[in-house]
Amino acid sequence: MYKVAAIGGDGIGPEIVTEGKKVLEAAGERFNFDIDWTDFDIGADRYLATKKLLTEEDLKELKKFKAIYFGAIGDPRVPPGILEKGILLALRFSFDEYVNLRPIKLLDGVETPLANKTSKDIDFVVVRENTEDFYVGIGSRFKKHQKIELEVAREIYNVKFGLDVETDAEELAYQIGVVTREGSRRVQTYAFELAEKRRKKLTSVDKANVLSDVYGLWRDVFTETAKKYPDVATDFNFVDAVTMWFVKNPEWFDVVVTPNMFGDIITDLGAMIQGGLGLAPGGNINPKGTSMFEPIHGSAPKYKGMDVANPIATIWAGSLLLDHLGEHKAAAAIVTAIEKSIKDGVVTKDLGGTAGTAKAGSYIAECVKKGK
Repeated sequence: MYKVAAIGGDGIGPEIVTEGKKVLEAAGERFNFDIDWTDFDIGADRYLATKKLLTEEDLKELKKFKAIYFGAIGDPRVPPGILEKGILLALRFSFDEYVNLRPIKLLDGVETPLANKTSKDIDFVVVRENTEDFYVGIGSRFKKHQKIELEVAREIYNVKFGLDVETDAEELAYQIGVVTREGSRRVQTYAFELAEKRRKKLTSVDKANVLSDVYGLWRDVFTETAKKYPDVATDFNFVDAVTMWFVKNPEWFDVVVTPNMFGDIITDLGAMIQGGLGLAPGGNINPKGTSMFEPIHGSAPKYKGMDVANPIATIWAGSLLLDHLGEHKAAAAIVTAIEKSIKDGVVTKDLGGTAGTAKAGSYIAECVKKGK
């Protein structure tokens, strides 16, 4: 019996999580395990009614679970950023989910925009650092004659431009990226261990040629960590170059490890080359704590309740959840069932089919049960 928390969230989130649960329960029926779901009412509706985003009581209860199954967040009734930062990012940071795991895999039967590439060419994983870099929230904006509270802003402006920020600058904005040795080492270690289980190749992404302090440290730690894994082949790619090679030669990659901001960018590119956002799952992982699994797409509020949303990314995220819990055969069976639904054409409109959300989910669940 696995106890799993579920947060449907906003828009299409509850619908796609419902289909994901259906498929995970089918996997449990076939592979002899049960899931005890606990649903949490966290999202726009509660926020609008109570002004509560993520409470201390929420965090206390969610911490009891090894895994959270998450739908989507975002609602047009709430200004952008409030729900995303106050719920989704708050969950990631509160539970120190320092690994963002993103499989970039082209399934058989799905078209890629890359010419002459097949499922044999696109099958790699991006491991994105999830708690540091430019996402730590250190920054500010200052206008002319405004009081400067941080000495660093004045110093940067004086040294860089030879001007006084308080009298000469019309407006100044700055954001600070933070990379630590410990933070780099732990996510890179996760990536090396993953590479050992796959094809023993690991690519590190950075921009150490220009941002030499933060990403120079990232590269130094990677070089040191690599010595502990002599059987894993390694290489470096600058972030601008890796976007080019993702498009031209995706077959070169097995496991890719990247700082937070670059990972945010290149995984969306990865989603497109694997067929689109409706097929892209993600995991936010703390190997020793509470982890969260979700589709990477948004809440698509205009499609709420219309039975048209593609549930595959959420179902695939459920496969990642089961893999995290140690149910590796069940996790693999779900991906196989997704591929069968695609081959059989039982898919939603965005993939060229006519099935609704519920029908697509039910078909994948039946394929899991029957072992097809």
